[in-house]
Amino acid sequence: MFNDFKPVDDRPVYIQVKDYVKRLIIKGALQPHQKLPSTRELSALMKVSRNTVISAYAELEDDGFTYVVQGKGSYVAASTGGTAAQSLRIDWQDRISDHARMAEKLDLMKHGISAHRGAISFTSIAPDEKLFDLSNVKRAFMDRMNVEGDVLLNYGYAKGYKPLIDYLLSYMEHKGVDLKGKDILITNGFTEGIDIVLSALGRRSGRVLCENPTHNTAIKNLKLHGFAITGVPMEHDGIHIEELERALSTKAYDCAYLVPSYHNPTGIVMSPEKRQEVMRLMSEYRIPVIEDGFNEELRYSGAHVAPLMAAAGSGNNVIYLGSFSKVLFPGLRVGWVIGDAQLIGYLESIKRARTIHTSTLDQSILFQYLHNGNLEKYLKRARAEYKRKYELTMQCSKKYIPYAEVSGHGGLHLFVTFAEGFSTRKLLDLCSEQGVIFTPGDIFFTDGRGKNTMRLGFSRVADEDIVKGIKLIGEIAKTLLG
Repeated sequence: MFNDFKPVDDRPVYIQVKDYVKRLIIKGALQPHQKLPSTRELSALMKVSRNTVISAYAELEDDGFTYVVQGKGSYVAASTGGTAAQSLRIDWQDRISDHARMAEKLDLMKHGISAHRGAISFTSIAPDEKLFDLSNVKRAFMDRMNVEGDVLLNYGYAKGYKPLIDYLLSYMEHKGVDLKGKDILITNGFTEGIDIVLSALGRRSGRVLCENPTHNTAIKNLKLHGFAITGVPMEHDGIHIEELERALSTKAYDCAYLVPSYHNPTGIVMSPEKRQEVMRLMSEYRIPVIEDGFNEELRYSGAHVAPLMAAAGSGNNVIYLGSFSKVLFPGLRVGWVIGDAQLIGYLESIKRARTIHTSTLDQSILFQYLHNGNLEKYLKRARAEYKRKYELTMQCSKKYIPYAEVSGHGGLHLFVTFAEGFSTRKLLDLCSEQGVIFTPGDIFFTDGRGKNTMRLGFSRVADEDIVKGIKLIGEIAKTLLG
């Protein structure tokens, strides 16, 4: 005992000694009221300085694990817990809810594609951390801590950090949104935003409309909230209007979920004409719209396209979910919901009941970074890099992959469709054996279709790997097609 202690370099040694002795006490290797070695003895046994042991013993006493008898030394304190009188073993399979079972079943991180070390992976659509503006993030942190550091480390407000709320309101106004009667709730990214919104929606029909295919995370959340999903096919310029109108005329819906810009997974940008027509139909059928502002800033060419919320004018039927996760730093879990002020009031109460508030520190750093004018500079650099990768990926796809169709107007991915009857799952299995993986497209479809599609995320893939990986995908696909 004590002579197997091996300190590491990245923590104070006295804390390591304290934790070592504490573990011995908790495990029962040191019994209540047992005398500990003297500080001189323990320093020799553990090969550390006597002052280190003195500090460790002082900490153990402060934590209630030891007590001191004057003139005699340190002793192990009597535990208030002790060994359990009975050890109960519960079979949690019998106690788990259907909600939890469904969440586990839909968990792609557990049941999705796994890559071995060194594989070329086209599965991610996260930003490339090599582009992260670290110096200005550090500056933003220090700037804000100098202004109100003590406040930032305390509890915040469920609705959000007011300077950031004010900034985002102005940001959305510049996108053409009519702010009259609207308000913002800050969330832990897009995922918490959609979860809270779906929690607040009353069930009338229990059905939701969306594009087909659509964002897999949205599909998971809709299913977990018990909604039946009706998917409407896509065209090259967005949702199929005639099919949308047919769906609206045959069934009632509680809401629609739409991704009009750089749609996930197809990368399609809905045309301005279709945006106007979609909003006309939603107004006619009195359908609330959840708009996902996914990748809206990653425009590589063409004119700015206003969000659906802007097309809604003074109407209040659009709930916009925003996030900088795909543009800036997903490690800062900050998103927002903008919608009717009365609705936001209810969402705020749900947020308070669940998570109290989004990290005020994260919000304040993001605000200061934006306030310092860094977003525009960063976007200019990021767009240039991602556009270059986008063009390389598109060029390689056209050169090597025997696709039927490829789409993607911007953002961080392309969507590839093969001939009917082709299996991208089989293609994935064979490519994976050769060290290349991608995301099969069927996970984005609401009705089991899309088995002949795949998504290629290029944001975090090196140029040479883009060429090498897509060439391999194309060679194997040609073999499968015969």
